[in-house]
Formats: sequence, structure tokens, C-alpha cells
Amino acid sequence: MEKHDIFQISDFDWDEGNWPKCGKHGVSKSEIERIFFNDPWIFYDDRHSDTETRFLAIGFNGEGRYVFAAFTFRANGGKLFIRPISARYMHDEEVQHYEHQRKEAEENSTSGNGSGG
Repeated sequence: MEKHDIFQISDFDWDEGNWPKCGKHGVSKSEIERIFFNDPWIFYDDRHSDTETRFLAIGFNGEGRYVFAAFTFRANGGKLFIRPISARYMHDEEVQHYEHQRKEAEENSTSGNGSGG
């Protein structure tokens, strides 16, 4: 699997093929784009990566809501783009689960950085 640095992304790839699928749940383009700059959790999507490598992102839209998005990377003209595939707001139960998982992961990562012993 290729590794992409989020800081090497040129822009987002929007067209009539992906925007309607993302917009149908009421999430705007700017909200979707914003989650990628607000420390998102990004996971490989092995269930939907048969024809292209896909990822899942969970992030904060900057307006008080968490957004769940599926996306892929596209290269065009020597530049790398994020191509959102679908997006929706997360339900309260999902947010609670996400925040719990993220807190556990952060605690586990900091506990491994101690003096050991």
C-alpha cells in the first residue's frame, strides 16, 4: 500500500461523480475538506478497496460536529489529490465510541514513551 503525506496534498478532487454522494447527507464541501486539517483519524478501508485503495477519515468539521468520510487519493498532472467518495455527520453514539477509542489510543501511546522498566 502506498503511503501518502497529508501535507503533500495539492487539493481536493470534486466533480459530478463524487459531490452528489457526499452532499446528499447535508455535509458541505468545506466541512469535508476541513476534517483533513483538524487532526483526523485515518484508517485503511479493506472492505471497499477491491478496485482502488480507499480510506476512512473521522474528523472535526470545525463547527461543532464530527464527520465520517470515505476517500481515496488520485494523482493528476504530477499532483496528489484527496478524492472524497462519501461523507456524513456522525451520530452521537458513534462520536462517544470514537472519543473513547481515541482517548485509549492516546493513553497507550504516551504510556510507551516513559522511562520503561
